[in-house]
Order: sequence, then structure tokens, then C-alpha cells
Amino acid sequence: MNSYRPGWTLRRRVSLLLTVVVVLLLGLAAAEAALATKTRQNMDAVLVKTGPLRVQGQELLNALLDQETAVRGYAVSADRADLAPYDSGLQQERDTVSKMNALIGDYPDIQRALAVVEQQAADWRSAVAQPVITTTERDGTAAAQALITDQARQQFEQIRASAGVLQAEILDERQRTADKVYQSSNILVVLLIVAAVVVAVAGSVLLLSLDRMVIKPLTGLAEQVREVAEGDYQHRIAGSGPPEFQQLAGDVDAMRQKIARELAEVREARESIEWVNSQLQKQAEELTRSNRDLEQFAYVASHDLQEPLRKVASFCQLLQRRYAGQLDERADQYIAFAVDGAQRMQRLINDLLAFSRIGRLTTGFTEVDLNKVMGDVAGQTEAARQYADAELTWDEMPVIRGEEPLLTNLLANLVSNSIKFRRPDVTPKVHVSARLVDDEWEITCQDNGIGIEPEFADKIFVIFQRLHAKDAYPGTGIGLAIVKKIVEYHGGRVWVDTDTDEGTAIRFTLPALPEDVEAARAAAEAEAVTAEEPAGDDPTALVDTDADGEPETSAPTVGRQPDGPAGADPPEAAPEHGTTGGMKETVR
Repeated sequence: MNSYRPGWTLRRRVSLLLTVVVVLLLGLAAAEAALATKTRQNMDAVLVKTGPLRVQGQELLNALLDQETAVRGYAVSADRADLAPYDSGLQQERDTVSKMNALIGDYPDIQRALAVVEQQAADWRSAVAQPVITTTERDGTAAAQALITDQARQQFEQIRASAGVLQAEILDERQRTADKVYQSSNILVVLLIVAAVVVAVAGSVLLLSLDRMVIKPLTGLAEQVREVAEGDYQHRIAGSGPPEFQQLAGDVDAMRQKIARELAEVREARESIEWVNSQLQKQAEELTRSNRDLEQFAYVASHDLQEPLRKVASFCQLLQRRYAGQLDERADQYIAFAVDGAQRMQRLINDLLAFSRIGRLTTGFTEVDLNKVMGDVAGQTEAARQYADAELTWDEMPVIRGEEPLLTNLLANLVSNSIKFRRPDVTPKVHVSARLVDDEWEITCQDNGIGIEPEFADKIFVIFQRLHAKDAYPGTGIGLAIVKKIVEYHGGRVWVDTDTDEGTAIRFTLPALPEDVEAARAAAEAEAVTAEEPAGDDPTALVDTDADGEPETSAPTVGRQPDGPAGADPPEAAPEHGTTGGMKETVR
């Protein structure tokens, strides 16, 4: 475990920097928000209060002027119509004062100036306007005009002066508010500039810190890793910078050490593999030489040995025919032994040749109909079935990929064995069936013969392995070995089913065609859907079983086929009579 110098981690440093920046920015944001609020209030004061107050002050002065003009006009003409501006001006004065009072709550100077104007206007109306109007109505225009003196004019001029003071107060207040808006705007701009400076400084500090604390340490670490990747696995990787990078460098170096150890082991293993490969190469060369020798032996056995063997057998048979009965009984027995030995030797050589040729002399895989193959097997075993009064039946067989001659030899060997190992006084019966299991066809050859003990189930497939004396059951002991080799050559396996109650059941598998697998899956799904529905009392729901107790969906076995002469081929004609569901052949 590597140890590192204590220090601030990268996370802690970046967090501190970001915290300071955030606090500064939040403070600036709060100040800017307060200034913005104040500025908005001042702008509202300018636009909503002082601006309208200025207009209303002018309207108030206009209303007073209308009243003064109307009073003087009425004093001259005594026409009541000339007094209408006085009444409208008085009403406008009241409305304007009411509006201004609603806006000047925050401005005491304007309130005082407005109160002075209102008081002077009221005094003027009581001292001048009302007396003039009354005198005009009662005494006439001359008396009324006498009341409009210089003093009365000066009193109204004071009202004008007071209205001017009111307007000046409104303008001063508006200017002060505008100045506040300008000042707060300037301060807001300054705060924004400060915020931008803070962000710029923080970004610069962050970039410099990242360059010093992240980029340079990572670049150094990458250079060291690149040296290791180029093949220098002994180069020690040292880290710098924050503790995280030192920890990372330590982990990478630990990985480098592990890779270096494993590479050393791989080198050792590769040297061992190269030595083993050299030994295997020598063995392969030895096997090649041995195969050449075996091929040469097979050639010699098939040509050079066959000819003298045939000559020995021919002359022994000729000697047996010509001198049988002329010599003593012991001589006849010796001659019979010689003939039998020569014939057995010839059969043994032929079987060995057939066994050695499986998988070596190939014609290529094609689609093979096992129904046709079973017809050929029936023809090949016809003589043995006639002799043993045996009965051969088979169900509908599949189409598979393989070599037809080898498959014919395979099934012929199984059927011949079933007929040969029969029980005395029991009619031999052989049945061949097939069922699809997953993606393989499982084919069974079932008979009612003498059976096989479970402890010998594996021995029967060993070449030259015999469980009985050759006098009891003739043969070379190579037939089932040929069966096993043919099945394995086609990618399957073969075994003896030891759970049968009677006879022997030899089962083997062959790969199924993809279309057969897909069809079986579709049928299974359809059957599952059908099973979910009520079964009812439909008699077609009954399912037959085959010889192995498996569900049988094909047609039942047809009737017996009449005997025919040797050499006839009834199984070939059987499919033409619609018996493919369960073909049966019996020879009497």
C-alpha cells in the first residue's frame, strides 16, 4: 500500500474556490437586487407621481385662471353664461386637488405648497369672487367693477406665485428622484462590473489551478503510462499533484506490476507451449507416418492378403469336396477347420477395411431419407429374416444430412444383430422408430431378443469385443464398433437403453434439419394453446404410443405384407400404398 503526503485534496481546493466565488456572487446579486428594487421605486416615483403632479399643478393653475377670468367677465357683462367657466374651473380645481392629494403622501413640501395655494384660492373666492358675483346680480356691473381693485388683483397674483412655488417644489422633487435613479443605475453598473471581474478572476484562478494541479500531473502520468505501454514494464510510475492523482498513480503502478508478473508467467507458459507444440508436431509427424503405414497395410490387406487367402480358401474347399469321405473322420474335421478359418479370416479383413474407411473415404453429406434407407436395409437382411422367420417394422422416418451408404450400413448392422441374437422358440421382432428431441433425432432399434446385461452395455461397442462364443453366435465382433464410428462421424452418440423390459433397445442420435426443429417448435406452441382450451369428449384427442411408450401421432402400423421370393424388394413399393405412417415387413 503506497503512502502519500498529507495535503488538501483537489475536491477540497476546488470546493473552497467555488464557495468563495459563490459567496461573492451571491452578495453582489443581493446588492444588485436591492439597488434594482430601489431604482424601480424611483422610476415609479418619476413616472407615476412627480410627472403627473407636474401636469396636475398646471391644470390647477389653469382652473384658477378660468375662475378669475370668468368673474371679471361676469362683472362686465352680467351675463350668467360668462360665469360658466367659473363653475367648471371650481369643479376642475377640486378634482385636481383630490388627484394631487392621492399622489403627494410621500412629499411633505409639496403638501404644504398645495395647502397654501388652496388656502389662498379659498380666501380669494371669499374676498373677491363671491362679493363680485353677488354685487353684479344685485347692484349691477358698475358696482361689481368697483370691487375689482388693485388689491384684488394682487391677491390673485399671490395665488399665481404660490402655484409657481408648487410647480417648483414638484420639479425639485422630480429632479431629486431622477438623480436617485441615475445614482442607483451607476452603482448597479459598478456592481455588474465587479461581478464580471470576480467571475473573470475566479475563472483565471481556476484555469491556473487546473493547469498546475490537474493538467500537468495528468500529462506526466500519461507520459509514464505511455512508456509502460510501449513495452517498458519495469518503469516505475510515480504520481504528483493532489492526493487523488498520487493514489491513481499508485493504482496504475500496482496494475503495471501485476501485468509485469503475468507477462513473465505468459512468457514461461509460451515457452512451455512452444515445447509442447514441438512435441505435438513430432507426434503429428509420427501419426502421419503411422497413417501412411496403416493405409499401406490396408492396401496390402485388400490386395496382397486377399489373393493368397482366397487361394487357400478355394483349395481347402476343393479339397473338402473332392476328398470328403475318402479320408478318415479326423482328416475331414481338419479340412473343415481350415475352410472355416480361411472364411473367418476373409470376413475379418473385410470388416477391418470397412471400419478403417469410415470417415476417410467420404462422398459428402446429402439429405438422406431414412425411409428409403430402411427399404434398402430390409432388402439386405431379407435372407437372414427368411431364415429366422423374423419380423421387421418401422415408423415414419425423418430426412437427415449424412452419407447414405454409411447410414444404410449402420441400420443394417443393428437389424442384423437384433435378428442374430434372438431367443429360441420366439419369433424375432425388430422395430425401428424415431422421435425429435430438442434439435436431434433419437432413433431406436428395439427387439425381443436375448437382451444385454447393464454391466456389458458399454463393452459391446468396443472393437472385437464379444460377449458370447463364436460357436453360439457367429461374427467378427466388429459390427457395433462400426455402428458407433458411423454415428459419431455424423455428429451423434449411441448407447444401450438398459431400462427395457424385454430384449434390447439400442438408441442413437443424429442432428435434425433446421426446418424440422422449427416445425416441431411451432407444433408444440400450437399444442400448448390447444391444451389451454376445454378438452371436451373429442375422440380424436386420444394419443397412441409407440414401442417405447412415447406419444405416437402417425398412422398405426399397417397389415402384414405377403411373402415374396428372395431378391424381391417389397419395402421399396410400400410407400406407394400409403404405409409411410408405420411400415411393416414380415417374411415367412
